[in-house]
Amino acid sequence: MNTSELQKIKQRYNIVGNCDALNRALDVALQVSPTDLSVLIVGESGVGKEIIPHVIHDNSPRRREKYFAINCGSIPEGTIDSELFGHEKGSFTGAIGESDGYFGTANKGTIFLDEVGELPLATQARLLRVLETGEYIRVGGQKIIKTDVRIVAATNVNMQKAISEGRFREDLYYRLNTIPIQVPPLRDRGNDIILLFRLFAMQMADKYHLPKITLDDDAKEILLKYKWPGNVRQLKNITEQMSVLSEQREISAEQLLQFIPQDAESTQLATINKPGEHSYETEREILYKILYELRGNVSDLRRDMNSLRKQLDEERALSGAQSFQGRQFPVAAERQPIVAPDDAQQYSILNPNLESASAAYDAIAEEINDTASLNLNDLGRQMVEKALERNGGNRKKAAQELGISDRTLYRRIKQYGLEKE
Repeated sequence: MNTSELQKIKQRYNIVGNCDALNRALDVALQVSPTDLSVLIVGESGVGKEIIPHVIHDNSPRRREKYFAINCGSIPEGTIDSELFGHEKGSFTGAIGESDGYFGTANKGTIFLDEVGELPLATQARLLRVLETGEYIRVGGQKIIKTDVRIVAATNVNMQKAISEGRFREDLYYRLNTIPIQVPPLRDRGNDIILLFRLFAMQMADKYHLPKITLDDDAKEILLKYKWPGNVRQLKNITEQMSVLSEQREISAEQLLQFIPQDAESTQLATINKPGEHSYETEREILYKILYELRGNVSDLRRDMNSLRKQLDEERALSGAQSFQGRQFPVAAERQPIVAPDDAQQYSILNPNLESASAAYDAIAEEINDTASLNLNDLGRQMVEKALERNGGNRKKAAQELGISDRTLYRRIKQYGLEKE
């Protein structure tokens, strides 16, 4: 496109700026206008993406047909399918009549889907079918309806990240992104920032009959170096504020700094997290943290279990079940097979000091416990004696044979009275 044609387009749509990236975006828009290819406009919030669809529609064969600009993020998720694709009468509460939806009403025309990255996944599937076949079904209906609509979409969402997080369909992205157009952020447009400031200052002066504000050289330098996270929209707001609130009509650097936010703001493409939704990336970080902490807990538990197992093995090597030596046998109410009821009755007769058969159960169980403890002690004593005998009284070798430590063996020798006098 030659310079004269480009200037005509800028004048027609009140576009201010001469940076190469902006000129490239306008050039691509004019080249794709005669076709029906889908276009995806990508850029940060506030850069002026909404101008490109107008340029495409007004220079296309559909320019005499209807044009609809739809902000996908402003329509509730529960009604967006009805808004886009229409509905049948009685299909839901409040559906008192039929509706063609935007795709039915805009037949032969153009639909601009702004903030397309905020579409619900179910709606994305419907939109993909329209792009592939030109067909859709109304909400609550069964009849397939044909439509001929040109789709131009725009987003400030990082689409690749949204796809990886499962928030946007990859197949739909490639259908929409047949012709990509990148609108540059304001911070990359150089001297266009000064030109836009002059335009907004002049508009405010004409609209409210105010003296036009200007910038001194230092103020211009600050304007050019600022990152402009809000892009053109932010510049317009600041210019309007200064036009109304500033007493001096020539703005100095000191005065300008009073209107420019000093906190650092992100200039990355925005990502959308709707209420009730979660980020899979954040979820992975939380899971990693939980797993890391759990691994530490498991390691501590394994160490404690190994220590306990070693102690139990040492006790078991000496006395079999002696690790349970201090525990009493259950009474009859808990383990009735220990003593039969008849035996308990006879025991109570032979021992008139006992008040009941239940007391007899307890007495018998106590005797069994005492006997078992003696038997276990005798067994442990014999094992230690045999080990010492086989190893010629060498405690270290005896301990190794028994699978216990030297200290434990010494304690058992002392417990069983096996020390040589």
